[in-house]
Amino acid sequence: MRDRIDIDGVSISPDHFIGGQRVTSPETFEVRCPFEWSRKLADVARGNTATAALAAEAATAAFPAWAALSPAERGAYLHRLADLIEANVEKLATIECLDMGMLLESLRLRVILRGAANFRNYADLATGHEERVWSSRGTTNRVIRMPAGPSLIITPWNAPFMLSTWKCAPALAAGNTVILKPADWSPLSASLLGDLIAEAGFPAGVFNIVQGLGAELGNALTSDPRIKRISFTGSVPTARVIGKAAAENIVPFTAELGGKSALLVFADSDIDAAAKKAAGQYDDSGQVCMAGTRIIVEESVKDAFLAKFHAYVDAHVIGDSRDPATTMSALIHPVHADRVLGFIDRARSAGDTIVRGGKRWKEGANWIEPTLIVPKDNDSEVVQHEVFGPVLTFQTFRDEVEGIALANSTAYGLSGIVYTGSAERAERVGRVVRGGTVWVNTFLVRDLTAPFGGIGISGIGREGGDYALDFHSDLKTLQILEGSVR
Repeated sequence: MRDRIDIDGVSISPDHFIGGQRVTSPETFEVRCPFEWSRKLADVARGNTATAALAAEAATAAFPAWAALSPAERGAYLHRLADLIEANVEKLATIECLDMGMLLESLRLRVILRGAANFRNYADLATGHEERVWSSRGTTNRVIRMPAGPSLIITPWNAPFMLSTWKCAPALAAGNTVILKPADWSPLSASLLGDLIAEAGFPAGVFNIVQGLGAELGNALTSDPRIKRISFTGSVPTARVIGKAAAENIVPFTAELGGKSALLVFADSDIDAAAKKAAGQYDDSGQVCMAGTRIIVEESVKDAFLAKFHAYVDAHVIGDSRDPATTMSALIHPVHADRVLGFIDRARSAGDTIVRGGKRWKEGANWIEPTLIVPKDNDSEVVQHEVFGPVLTFQTFRDEVEGIALANSTAYGLSGIVYTGSAERAERVGRVVRGGTVWVNTFLVRDLTAPFGGIGISGIGREGGDYALDFHSDLKTLQILEGSVR
């Protein structure tokens, strides 16, 4: 075990958390601050196949006792963890801000607290679950949730703390042990979560955290036959690799893989509200999988919409994520910033029109100006592929049929946003826009009991509520001949 690191007054372990203990590795990888790239935050333990095997062994050994607890007994641990998250909001927000670049104010007021809500929500859902019971063909039937075994949770670099809690909470509540593999660009808040798991008194091995590079560590974890569930959020190419490993061991697998969502604006909508929400898609520099990055506006209100949109975008403030005045953060990593700029450069070369932005805000930094592109046609790369940066496209339509066709014209289908003043249109269009979640006249409002996931290459499976608890369980039907027992 190596010494803990002090980062702006917060003590962080750079090591893995396996079997209730801190475990180091001979090699490390570095983590830097997105908005102060010259600042190295930590050298973090770089796991390998031996680390993966150790974590799988710990999770497997801890599983029987954890699975044997009642949902209420497991729920007590989850509620204690939620209490500790709420008591440590400032520390968690500080580290998440420095590690990932998300706005500090947003983390303090909303995002970290959502992590606590995730644990409370799943603890209560699991405890309150009522088994389905019915009579059929002379038997009494009962559907039972059986804990499945160790769950492997692989999270992305954007919103790492919230997404870790969102995915780990149902696995734990269902009675599974957990191995969490955070993204190597933003692993530090997960390390703090390990400290809180220990403080909450979780039995050793129930919750394990392994850090490292996907090619070195991820492959070893996903191919381990002791893993009984895999939940992944990330890119389509990585999901294909994980999916093959899961298929090899016949392991259930969920994947949330990002999106290219439409923000569809009809002439009968509140144009000011729609334009403000469209400008808000630049929040977190567009590093949000559900963002409505394709703005599609009815032709008759195009000019009015654009005038309001540009005014709202002009009000954005790019800067240090710790400054309360900042509304647009830096991108996570220079490699990612270069990738986003590559999309813009190729769009320019292909004949798409860069309406605004299109370059770095400051040379040598990870900020990119809020960018709006009018594509040459709907087949443009910037329309059809996820950029995951502060880049929006703008298109128009003449009637509802054309608008829906444009909204549904990509291979993605994670979410959609519709603005209209008509109840009939809200229902009609909301039903046919391809997306696991479609918002009407709002965005990012989430009920934690609702299903969440994508259509097409945006993913497979559903998370949220009972859908996630069912995924992390083996569902059994128990049938007893009526009158045969007393």
